[in-house]
Amino acid sequence: MAVQPKRRRTDPDRALRDHLIKLLGEGHAHVTFKEAIAEWPGELRGAKAPGQPFTPWRLLEHIRIAQWDILEFSKNAKHVSPAWPAEYWPESDAPPDAGAWDKSVAQVERDLRAMQRIVGDKGTDLFAPIPHGSGQTVLREALLVADHNAYHVGQLVLLRRLLGAWKDPR
Repeated sequence: MAVQPKRRRTDPDRALRDHLIKLLGEGHAHVTFKEAIAEWPGELRGAKAPGQPFTPWRLLEHIRIAQWDILEFSKNAKHVSPAWPAEYWPESDAPPDAGAWDKSVAQVERDLRAMQRIVGDKGTDLFAPIPHGSGQTVLREALLVADHNAYHVGQLVLLRRLLGAWKDPR
C-alpha cells in the first residue's frame, strides 16, 4: 500500500477571504467589469439601445454610486447613504463631459480594490455584525457588491451587443 503524502490543512478563513477577493475582481463564469467597459466608444456612452431603459452611462454611474455606498457603509459609521432610488442613478443619459466616464470607471476600480483590501485584512471579522448596521456583516456587503456588479455588468454587455460595439475578450 502506497503511503499518501500528508495534506496541509486548509485555513478556512484564508480560503474564504481568497475566494471573496477573486469573486470581487475576477469574472470566472462571466466577463469582468474591466472587460465589459474596456474601450467603450465615446459616441455610444449615452446611447439608448432599442427597448432598453438605461444607457451605458446610467449603468456605469449606478454601479459606481451603489458600490461606493456599500463600501462606505462597511467602514464608516458616519456615512449617510444616498436617497433610494433617485440618488443612485445619474440624472442624464450621457456623461456631462469627456472626462466623466473615465473618472467614474476609475472610482469603480478604486472602490472595488478597497473592498478587496477590507475582505483580505485578517483583522476584519467577516461574520461580525457591522456595529452601525442592522445585522449586516462585511461578508454580506462584499457578496452584495459582487452580486450587484455582476448583474449590471451583464446589462452593460447586453447594451454593447445591442449597440453593435461588443468584442468578446475571451
